[in-house]
Amino acid sequence: MATSTLRNRIAKLVMYSTLLLASGSAYTTNSFADEASAPSADSSPTEIKPESASIVIPDAGTLGGDVTMHADVYKPAGPGPFPTLIFSHGRDADRFERAKLEHPVSIGHVKYWLKKGFAVVAPVRVGYGVTGGPDRENSGSWFDDFGNCTRTPNFRAVAKATVQSTLAALNWARAQPWVDANRIVLEGVSLGGFATVSTVATRSPGVIGYINFSGGAGGMPDRAPNRSCDKQQMKDVMGELGKTSTAPGLWLYAANDHFWGPDAPHQWYDAFAAGGDPAEFVGAGELPGHDGHFLLKYGGKMWSVHVDRFVKQLGL
Repeated sequence: MATSTLRNRIAKLVMYSTLLLASGSAYTTNSFADEASAPSADSSPTEIKPESASIVIPDAGTLGGDVTMHADVYKPAGPGPFPTLIFSHGRDADRFERAKLEHPVSIGHVKYWLKKGFAVVAPVRVGYGVTGGPDRENSGSWFDDFGNCTRTPNFRAVAKATVQSTLAALNWARAQPWVDANRIVLEGVSLGGFATVSTVATRSPGVIGYINFSGGAGGMPDRAPNRSCDKQQMKDVMGELGKTSTAPGLWLYAANDHFWGPDAPHQWYDAFAAGGDPAEFVGAGELPGHDGHFLLKYGGKMWSVHVDRFVKQLGL
């Protein structure tokens, strides 16, 4: 009897460990740092290495001290000034994976923007990887084993934390001589998409447009596929952000996004757009063979035509 009970306990522990691993691998920052380039991107074998920038963020530390945020910087040939993209990465469910983050955007995606004449600034936000510091982007959401959202998240606090890091990168970029300070585009994926939308709402100088790939927070598809924890709160927050946003935007979501499901992104966008922001929502259909949440990574043929058009509309 004792042996049988021990075996059952071990089996349960193995199942629980597997579940945790699945949770981490489904929503990894490192996965988001691996976005595939669009078909128009340069596929040459030329190696591109980033320059490293250090950006001081006051009062971002655990006890109120400064945090030095790392950022990867990529520039086209020549002196500039260049239109510049600020890229915001996603969030891994596993804290050990978050601690490993070093390069938040893939070379393939960088090449896509370099070919358009853009410089790219990709910060590792406070609480992640080489930057370190306190984790203030944890929404507090959680699903139990039955798929019930058992904790009330705080998406407003997450928005505030992401904006602090993103604005620091933006303000740093605007001060660089090789950056065209009046032609800056923000882009983010998953939680980074939410960070991008939140930052646009600050109406920061120089930002002429933004791109939101699969943005949101509070998803845990291994336990509760196709829905966010407290999607109504996210809808309310998006509605608030839309009231102060004026820059043109492009929202891109796949229909088979297992983090949010097919309906919530439309609801979030509708609440945001009700504030008057000139954003466009693109439902990209289902991403074949993958969770649609990874549209940026695997769906270059699906999104590139829309991003190409959007960039031209911005006059870039």
